[in-house]
Amino acid sequence: MTTLRIKTARVFVPLLEPSRYKGAWGGRGSGKSHFFAEKLIEDCLAEPGESGMGMRAVCIREVQKDLAQSSKLLIETKLQTLGLGEADGFKVFRDVIQTPGDGLMIFKGMNDYTADSIKSLEGFKRAWWEEAQTATSHSLNLLRPTLRADGSELWFSWNPRRKTDPIDAMLRGDQKPTGAVVIKANWRDNPWFTKELEQERQDCVRMQPDQYEHIWEGGYVSVVDGAYFAADLTKARADGRIGRLSADPLMSLRVFCDLGGTGARSDAFAMWVAQFIGREVRVLDYYEAVGQPLATHLQWLRDKGYDKAGIWLPHDGETQDRINDVSFEGAFKKAGYAVTVIPNQGKGAAKKRIEAARRLFPSIWFDEVRCDAGLAALGWYHEKKDEDRGLGLGPDHDWSSHGADAFGLMCVAYKPPHGSALPPINYSTAGIV
Repeated sequence: MTTLRIKTARVFVPLLEPSRYKGAWGGRGSGKSHFFAEKLIEDCLAEPGESGMGMRAVCIREVQKDLAQSSKLLIETKLQTLGLGEADGFKVFRDVIQTPGDGLMIFKGMNDYTADSIKSLEGFKRAWWEEAQTATSHSLNLLRPTLRADGSELWFSWNPRRKTDPIDAMLRGDQKPTGAVVIKANWRDNPWFTKELEQERQDCVRMQPDQYEHIWEGGYVSVVDGAYFAADLTKARADGRIGRLSADPLMSLRVFCDLGGTGARSDAFAMWVAQFIGREVRVLDYYEAVGQPLATHLQWLRDKGYDKAGIWLPHDGETQDRINDVSFEGAFKKAGYAVTVIPNQGKGAAKKRIEAARRLFPSIWFDEVRCDAGLAALGWYHEKKDEDRGLGLGPDHDWSSHGADAFGLMCVAYKPPHGSALPPINYSTAGIV
């Protein structure tokens, strides 16, 4: 039997022991893919034992249009580096790799599987899901009960994207699968980190500071490249304006809303809670809900102690609901709130909100914990593009736009103290085409 000597970085040692679920998350240059590729080869070499059948393993991505997108080339390279070939039971074919004992290693995209075709993976003992941040709940639910052979293991490696991604919910949430071993690995954990990678890392710090935390440190995507407020959020964090805040008990609370409906497919209802203190805007809290009645939003305000706050609504807040014959303005007033409706800004209203936010951003402070979901929305809010013609089509109406619109409403409503003025927008960094 061939004996391998594989050097393993200390951070991956917990993943060497048998476990049903193994996960490694983090940024670029950590060696996650290299570890799992070597571990898969090691397990395939050890599986047949004296007379057992060879291991069957599947290397997965959510979408794999061709083998160039798979882990096959990396595994082939590892086989060459380790000096393993046909004499050791490994034989490379165009789309599969034969492993010792007539075992098999295949490379698939999970989106190609159905409830019936996934049954072809029964009897497989290893599944390595690379780039697992793109995994859908549907695909995970197909795979997990299918790999049920004795001693089977599911491996996941990924660079986190959003806290709500299914893989993060499964392996980094409050409830993990029984016995799951999950580790964080970053570039500093890689003893073989090259000078070329270090140069790339330093260039990222210098040229893409808003993306560095996600790319190299395994942080969630807090800002999208080209997002309207990407540079502003990066500057706010660098200035220490994103941290812990407390409400001033002597100053009034203001709640700025973007309106949503009560249907399952309705737009989200979003609220920012803030205080205007001199030239500073202190953003204390953020709320977002989909498909909930106004009573739910009011209950949140009461539970949080915001029952004496003033409410600011967009122009459609005074529109009567066709079914219930009541407006949001009227409903809030009936609940005892003082309500201000911001007039319709007319053509280009979304752009005006963005401009107002850009101008005010240097004066805004955020509570990092309570505004976490809202900050994610601001970091994602970006322009929709016609890639074929290179044209900007205005703000993209997606999950982030509701929080961003409520934030823009706050900035439109802000009036500087008497005798002071807001600085002009620096259009060279505004990100508005």
